[in-house]
Amino acid sequence: MQPYFLGKFSLHSDKEQIANVILSIENGLVFRGANLWILIFAILVASLGLNVNSTAVIIGAMLISPLMGPIMGIGLGVGINDITLLRKAIYNFGIATMVALVTSTIFFLISPLNEAHSEILARISPNIYDVLIALFGGLAGIVATSSKYKGNVIPGVAIATALMPPLCTAGYGLATLQFQYFLGAFYLFIINTVFIALSTFLVVRILHFPYLKHTREGKFANRIVLFVVLLTLIPSLYFGYDMIEQLKFKNNANSFINSEAHFPNDYLLNKKIDPKERKITLIFGGQEINSFQIDSLRSKLTKYALDTSCLEVKQGFAYLATDQNDELEKSSDQLNRLSMLLNEKDMEIKNYKSKLDSITQFDTLSKQLFSELKKQNGNLVSVMIQPGNVYKDSARVDKSFVISLSLSKNVPRVDKMKLENWLKQRLKTEEVKLIIR
Repeated sequence: MQPYFLGKFSLHSDKEQIANVILSIENGLVFRGANLWILIFAILVASLGLNVNSTAVIIGAMLISPLMGPIMGIGLGVGINDITLLRKAIYNFGIATMVALVTSTIFFLISPLNEAHSEILARISPNIYDVLIALFGGLAGIVATSSKYKGNVIPGVAIATALMPPLCTAGYGLATLQFQYFLGAFYLFIINTVFIALSTFLVVRILHFPYLKHTREGKFANRIVLFVVLLTLIPSLYFGYDMIEQLKFKNNANSFINSEAHFPNDYLLNKKIDPKERKITLIFGGQEINSFQIDSLRSKLTKYALDTSCLEVKQGFAYLATDQNDELEKSSDQLNRLSMLLNEKDMEIKNYKSKLDSITQFDTLSKQLFSELKKQNGNLVSVMIQPGNVYKDSARVDKSFVISLSLSKNVPRVDKMKLENWLKQRLKTEEVKLIIR
């Protein structure tokens, strides 16, 4: 039973002919003619997607991109000790990378849009999770390539491993002279390249592709692979750890603010959480908060694992009044913003109070009407009153009421008209719709 079950995971049962797999990868690693123009167009599409922050366009560019070919060629060349194939793959990979960088840099130099949108910012801080995506995506790609039943795996791998957007983001960094963007995005591209090639190498060895020949160069290449993998992996581990720590800091800081940052007669105008500097800045409006209250708030940081963080409490107008003369203009702008926020809060409170008063008044009026109508007509069982507005033209709105009376006996038409006229006088509006049931 167990061997049969484990046999379902075997890669050998539907393995493609090794010669066909090698030929397929070799055909996809050369960049010249149409293949090179497809790469250029894919880069332009991806750059446009990044420029206008369109995820759909970026996905389309990834599907067009032929960059997977030389990367898998590198992994295959190392896996079967084919130094000629390896050199050819590295050469074409270098050409493709250079063309992509030049194309994207020229595009962003010409483009009038220079803002770094979320699609760009998402590709400048790679970490260990990007390593795992590239590794598993590459494994899916080479397993599909080695199988007779390829299905639609390759397009999915192209999207998951995302080789194009990091290269275009690197071009954006060069064009705008933001070298931290270039370094972060190019490092992500290197991660994807190395671990797609590594996954190809691993599957080639698992499927026992025959060595072209046993050479010293092949053994040296294996050592180089190990060195490059470790060199690529180590920084990503650090960045992954740093990302998790920053996320934990943000979550802890928000929990702290929501649970503890409350003072009588004060409300929080603004908050700023800086996970890199481990700093929390709170700006309150209202009465002045004394140093004892601030110290008490700081003492609660320990409960939220924020012992080493810095808490700064700024107090709206009191804080702004202490600014130096050289920041007077900036302080004035902040003061105006705070004043606007306070005015907005006051208006909201007044609107809510007005609505509450209106509901209370209507409730009182309804009870009075029921009592008065009951005195006029002893057959009255219940009253339903619905206020509204009648729009007669663009400049006039009349208050109206729909009143439904439930009576135990029918009333003559004359009495109904009298009752309707009384209601108009009582409610001070001509717009009364009386319904008697």
